[in-house]
Amino acid sequence: MRVDLFDFELPPERIALRPARPRDSARMLVVPGEGGFEDRTVRDLPGVLRPNDVLVFNDTRVIPAQLEGRRGEARIGATLHKRIDLRRWQAFIRNAKRLKQGDLVEFPAGVAATAEERHADGSWTLAFAGDEPVELLLERAGTMPLPPYIAGKRPTDAEDRADYQTIFARQDGAVAAPTAALHFTPELLAALDAAGVGRETLTLHVGAGTFLPVKAEDTADHAMHSEWGRIDAATADRLNAARRGGGRIISVGTTSLRLLESATGEDGIIRPFEGDTAIFITPGYRFRAIDGLMTNFHLPKSTLFMLVSALMGLERMQAAYAHAIAHEYRFYSYGDSSLLLPD
Repeated sequence: MRVDLFDFELPPERIALRPARPRDSARMLVVPGEGGFEDRTVRDLPGVLRPNDVLVFNDTRVIPAQLEGRRGEARIGATLHKRIDLRRWQAFIRNAKRLKQGDLVEFPAGVAATAEERHADGSWTLAFAGDEPVELLLERAGTMPLPPYIAGKRPTDAEDRADYQTIFARQDGAVAAPTAALHFTPELLAALDAAGVGRETLTLHVGAGTFLPVKAEDTADHAMHSEWGRIDAATADRLNAARRGGGRIISVGTTSLRLLESATGEDGIIRPFEGDTAIFITPGYRFRAIDGLMTNFHLPKSTLFMLVSALMGLERMQAAYAHAIAHEYRFYSYGDSSLLLPD
C-alpha cells in the first residue's frame, strides 16, 4: 500500500508534553467496529470491558539509554536501542560523521565505549569499557530517551524518570515506554479486579526504531526493526484458556499486540515465544491473537498507525483521528488513549 495513504495533519498543540495527572484521568476514545465513537476517560475502562476479558500488559522497563559524550573535541550523542550482549549495545548516533571504527567515546561519570561496527541503517555497535553491567553505567551517565517530538520541545528532567515508566515495569531493556500502559494506576487496577477483568504480562523490549519514519513510498519496501520479546508457557496457557471460556484478549499497547501475534499460529493458539520479532502489520493482515487494543494516538505515516488501520480499517481510523483532533484529544506518548474494539 502507498505510505501516503496513512498521512494526516496534526496541529502541533495537540502533542502532549506531560502526562495527565493522575494518570487514569486521561481521556479515552472508544472506537467500535461500527457506529459512533464514545468520549470516555481511562477510569471508565472497568465499565466498558466485560467480565472475563483479559488485558495484556508489557512489563519492560525503560532504561536511561540516552548518552551525551565526546570523541576528542567532537560532541557525540548515542541512543542505545538493542542489547547485543553483556558489554555491547547497538546505538543510533548523533554526529555520526565524526565517528569511525575504533574510536573511543567518553561519556560522563567515567563511562566510555568503543565504536566497534557501523550497520547498514547507520547505527553503531558500542562496546562499553569496564566490568560493571551496562545498566549500572546508564543509571550514572544516561537520561531517559524521550521521543523526538517531546525532546525537541523541552529538555528531559527528573519528572520523566517516573512519568516515562509504567507501573508494570520489571524487566530492564526498553528504550521507549509501552505508552498505552502509562495510564494505569493502583486504583484503576483494583477497579478492574472488582469488575472481573483479568490481566497478564509479557515482555517486549521496545527499541528506538519504533520512532523511525517510514521512508519508503510503499509499505512493501519498508524494512521493519526487530525487538526482543518473551511469553512464557504458563502465560500462553492462561490466555488460551481465557479465550476458550469466551473472554476477549485486549492488548494494552501495540508492543504487546505485536508479540502476541508473533507467538500465535494460524490455528489461533498462543504459544511460548522467546526471541526477536520484526512483524510488520498493515491492512490485509488477519489478526489471530487479540480481540481488541488499547493504545495511544500515533504519528502519521508510522508503522503503528498502519497497525491500528489493519485492525479497524483505514477509513475508520481516519475518522477516529479526525474526531480526536476536533475534540482536542492529546496525542502521542504522553497523550490520551483509545480503545479499539473491532466487530
